[in-house]
Amino acid sequence: MIFLLTNDDGIGSPGLAALETEIAPLGELWVVAPERERSAVSQAISIHRPLRLHPISERRYAVDGTPVDCVYVALHHLLPRVPTVVVSGVNRGANLGTDVIYSGTVAAAREAVLRGIHGVAVSLLAGSDFRAAAAGARELVVRLARTSAAPVLLNVNVPDGEPKGARVTLLGKRHYQDEVDARTDPRGRPYFWIGGPGTRIDHIDGSDAEAVHAGFVSVTPLALDQTDHAGLVSVRALVGEG
Repeated sequence: MIFLLTNDDGIGSPGLAALETEIAPLGELWVVAPERERSAVSQAISIHRPLRLHPISERRYAVDGTPVDCVYVALHHLLPRVPTVVVSGVNRGANLGTDVIYSGTVAAAREAVLRGIHGVAVSLLAGSDFRAAAAGARELVVRLARTSAAPVLLNVNVPDGEPKGARVTLLGKRHYQDEVDARTDPRGRPYFWIGGPGTRIDHIDGSDAEAVHAGFVSVTPLALDQTDHAGLVSVRALVGEG
């Protein structure tokens, strides 16, 4: 079996190193990750500029692009055959609720599923025990490798400390403080920092945020189909169809 690892924290991140240690014994391991941190770039793909590929060691590469670029280049240029599972992470910080829309970690796993391959995004809520988070991911990867089910996209969030177990969850809602911090550079030109810290998490029964804050590993299956099926009837009426 072949396994592909990537992330959005960069090729030198401790979370990626922890995953390499855990996944390497399972089969032929390839690591293709951004050369620097590319967090919150979502599903961005570099189709308007060339990409540079930097060999680090055998089956280990850095790409000067996004997490999705890394998966794309790996699948269509580097790997000798289709991998069994693509694992993205271990991310430094949680990817809960609506974070999955912006997350480069989740996007890399989603790109795998778009190509018909199991994709797992793994994030650590807080702290620095990437080893434990990677060990938990390994168990999930082993089970996926043994199944003949259709490709699945799993968003995994690991709490800090020893988990009490695992829960299959739905996406919750994580709210951030919206702000634009306007500043001036030394040459008198304006520049801006956007986005604020997380401020509130809605308490939703069965949500990912509820699980990790209770000390459980959260495993959320995500769908590629973004159609609002419940809204089809009302939108048909809106556009006058039928």
